[in-house]
Amino acid sequence: MLQQKPELIDAIRARFAHVDACPFQGPRIFFENAGGALTLKSVVETSAKFAAIPDNQGRDNVASHALVNIINKAKADLSVFMNASGGQFFVGESGTELLFRMIRTACVNAQPGCKVIGSSIEHPASRSAARRWAEIAGLNYVNVPHDDATGLVTAKDYRMLMTPDVVVATVLHASPVTGMGMDVAAIAHAIREVAPECFIIVDGIQHAAHGQMDLDSYNVDGYAISPYKVFSRHGYGVAWISDRLTALPHDQLIDAPAEGWEFGTRDTGAYATMSDVVEYFEWVGSQLSDASDRRDRIVAAGQAIRAYETHLTGAMINGIGNLPGLRDMDHIKILAGTDNPAREGLVSVVVQDMPSADVVTKLNTQGIRTHTRKADHYSGNVLDPLGLNDCIRISLCHYNTEHEVAQLLAALKDLRA
Repeated sequence: MLQQKPELIDAIRARFAHVDACPFQGPRIFFENAGGALTLKSVVETSAKFAAIPDNQGRDNVASHALVNIINKAKADLSVFMNASGGQFFVGESGTELLFRMIRTACVNAQPGCKVIGSSIEHPASRSAARRWAEIAGLNYVNVPHDDATGLVTAKDYRMLMTPDVVVATVLHASPVTGMGMDVAAIAHAIREVAPECFIIVDGIQHAAHGQMDLDSYNVDGYAISPYKVFSRHGYGVAWISDRLTALPHDQLIDAPAEGWEFGTRDTGAYATMSDVVEYFEWVGSQLSDASDRRDRIVAAGQAIRAYETHLTGAMINGIGNLPGLRDMDHIKILAGTDNPAREGLVSVVVQDMPSADVVTKLNTQGIRTHTRKADHYSGNVLDPLGLNDCIRISLCHYNTEHEVAQLLAALKDLRA
């Protein structure tokens, strides 16, 4: 367990830029990981290196050939990281943009009058795309309600509304509002029991940083992540698509290769930084396991990260030492329950008689970075049913520490005074 290896946590923290200080604010604790995780120092170095290279792919010169090899290596690394034995990886503008493209393609190739299914817990990246393109393509959109108390949608929930004419399905892997992770494999199984040929597209953006992705076991057709939320940088998204989604008619240049999904010349550095991310997970796994297989090391890292982040959120909820946990603070309400095993490194709360924005400001003056989620187009689907105008999102990652959690608890306890 990582909590029993303080020297490894120190080594992990040393690999990230700005782990305990903001270049603008000074010393601070970073509990805003769901809005964008910290960046690996190796990613910063790789980005600078490739930003200086003038060559592009597809030319007959040594540099161009090297760039193509780097891109191919990154795709192979992603296949190991996410356990994808088939399909293809490609990059685009952002994770949201890639979800729109995959969902649009699946919808416009469907027979009018069929159905698209998705859930109310989803981030608008997939919900907006599904509803927009269902309407344009003449498809009927089916909404699966999530459970407000737990912040979850289950395979049973999908199964109750499934019919054989469902041709496209969208699934959220983890919520950036509640922090709850969905059982993607079980949901996909429930969908395919009724509609075996349905195209299933998953929003994995919030889940990716926790290191547990297994595309081969999910039996889905599309999966998108945002690298800036998994220790890389802003400016691009990564998608995986199955061979059958690859083969659908889609937006592309005239006479371009049929399997191509990328537009224009992509940034080789974007691909290269994903190799840095994969190598980082491998390194973490190597510190916790004697496994020689790359995938086994990544699995070990993901398991340890999940366990440690569960330990940290448990400490936040239940308390540390003499500090009461959030559940014992009468002025604080925890969203999605105090004992929810689906929680992935995130606790959202509201403070009695205090606007969430004011709480975030007060915490920030003490060097504790959190974030306000408002009942707007991003989070209204979760907050409105709870009768909440806003909440405070406290999101952590495996480079955070118990000491940082204790400082947060002390600050929130003092709010009552």
